[in-house]
Amino acid sequence: MIETRSNNILTQAVVADPPPLLSIKDLRVWFELRRWAFSRAGYVRAVDGVTFDLGYGEAIGVVGESGCGKSSLMKTILGLNIPTSGSVTFEGQEVARLDRKGLRWYRSNIGYVQQDPFGALAPFMNVQRILEEKLIVGGIQSPAERLERIRKVMGEVKLHPADDYLEKFPHMLSGGQQQRVVIARAMLLEPKLIVADEPVSMLDASVRVEILKLLRGLQESHNLSVIYITHDLSTVRYFSRRIFVMYAGQIVEKALVDDLLNNACHPYTQALLTGTSEPDAANARTFKEIPPGEPPSLVNPPAGCRFHPRCARAIAGLCDKEQPPETSPAEDHLVSCWLVQK
Repeated sequence: MIETRSNNILTQAVVADPPPLLSIKDLRVWFELRRWAFSRAGYVRAVDGVTFDLGYGEAIGVVGESGCGKSSLMKTILGLNIPTSGSVTFEGQEVARLDRKGLRWYRSNIGYVQQDPFGALAPFMNVQRILEEKLIVGGIQSPAERLERIRKVMGEVKLHPADDYLEKFPHMLSGGQQQRVVIARAMLLEPKLIVADEPVSMLDASVRVEILKLLRGLQESHNLSVIYITHDLSTVRYFSRRIFVMYAGQIVEKALVDDLLNNACHPYTQALLTGTSEPDAANARTFKEIPPGEPPSLVNPPAGCRFHPRCARAIAGLCDKEQPPETSPAEDHLVSCWLVQK
């Protein structure tokens, strides 16, 4: 609220919060299962009621076990999956309603960094051809402009001099260099959002820090928004402003990084933290605290809180019956757990 006084008249002007770059509202992505291609056998509820906003220049981390729905959420944001219900809105435009021209605009504003850099690069193309293809699809017709853009971006990802790499094929590069090429391809059309799918999990430990620093530097210099998808809390803490914890297709906890790491409320988040790799001998005593079992089937998820079959603190008659609402134990901290209600 801003107050101004003119001619003894108090005028109040309300300054609204800026709209988010990306807005996800009650998103559900269900994949139909069929028996013998005719009768319906049910649905895989890969994403089941996810809601969050992403601001301009903001980095968030989405963490969880394999099978929790991270990749399905990512593919829906990229426009590869069609939402069953809910919406994905980018700069005020609902993605599911975009025509072909609108989808081209949307995809030019999103860069994608894959998990496996070698698998993401065509082995029969050299680096120049790999990068040039993205620009051709993006509508850059001039060969000179394409080459200028390629050289500029390769400099930004620390592949210089660029001419030393343009004629090389993926198998001639190290894993870190391959990932830098993938990042360069994601940056070519000057996107506003980068979706990074576990971008360092396939790299040597010595290279991971370099790639994370590179992504961080690009985010700051280009005011990029970043969605960093991972299962490793030991890396997400150094990169993201907020962390969203997913379990069985739902987000169970959202918080600022420091708040979540120091004051995790959901039992599943606490279990993830006990399994985080840290150079501390005390960890040998904490691994036993991780709940046994596997994530539930997304075809027939349990009633109530989906974590209750693995939760040692589950309340009989409540956790197994009713899905908990979101509660805010602190500012900018939301958690879906009946234990927080009590």
